[in-house]
Amino acid sequence: MIVAIDPASFTNLAIKPHDDGVWVVTLDRPTKRNALDLATIEELVRFFSDAPRAGVRAVVLAGAGDHFCAGLDLIEHHDADRSPADFMHVCLRWHEAFNKMEYGGVPIIAALHGAVVGGGLELASAAHIRVMDQTAYVALPEGQRGLFTGGGATIRVSDLVGKSRMIDMMLTGRVYAGQEAIDLGFAQYLVDGSSLETAMELARKAAKNLPLSNFAICSAVSHMQNMSAMDAAYAEAVLAGVVNTQPDARARLAAFADKTAARVRPTTKD
Repeated sequence: MIVAIDPASFTNLAIKPHDDGVWVVTLDRPTKRNALDLATIEELVRFFSDAPRAGVRAVVLAGAGDHFCAGLDLIEHHDADRSPADFMHVCLRWHEAFNKMEYGGVPIIAALHGAVVGGGLELASAAHIRVMDQTAYVALPEGQRGLFTGGGATIRVSDLVGKSRMIDMMLTGRVYAGQEAIDLGFAQYLVDGSSLETAMELARKAAKNLPLSNFAICSAVSHMQNMSAMDAAYAEAVLAGVVNTQPDARARLAAFADKTAARVRPTTKD
């Protein structure tokens, strides 16, 4: 079933579709450093639930203003004075949003700048590719604020950089940036210029792939990480049987066979 996404129906997300199937989704609360309130989380759930059925071929996730995302909206959390049960359900909505991102099958490239902190790092870690510029920094300051992560850091951030490093960040407020952040695995790219510009380039490359191939890459790999080795091997074989025989791949395979397809070569730098 094909669905339509109306960008004008979103308040906290600025959504811009492009003709090549790349959609730019921008957290649009710059005066709050794009902190995630419940309304923003609900918009993320809605957009990423519909994206696979709306012809979205790739998403660039960005933040308006000077920061990508400063995490949980602490003012809303303070003023709401939630009960344990209430906040548990808030966290479950965060998980719903981020699971829709990671497992939805649409490539998501996060353009990171400024603060990528707390829930902002949890959000970024749900993307498939992360690009940092020279202003970007990551942190998990929950320990200093009397909090604990609730949006998947124990799953995704620890998967990126390891349990011990994540615990250190939470206990001490340690901040990572620049090449050190890349070397540790917080992101795959570090750029001197605009992270948004590089994210757009990567998204356009991904959008040229066949949607079924991208769906498998951006959904199945995560699912398989949750399986035993034997179950993952079986699932991989079944999925390869489906994806690798899709009719739309025939022309691409033919181009490889007759040597008209681009070859895989290392990128050269001037």
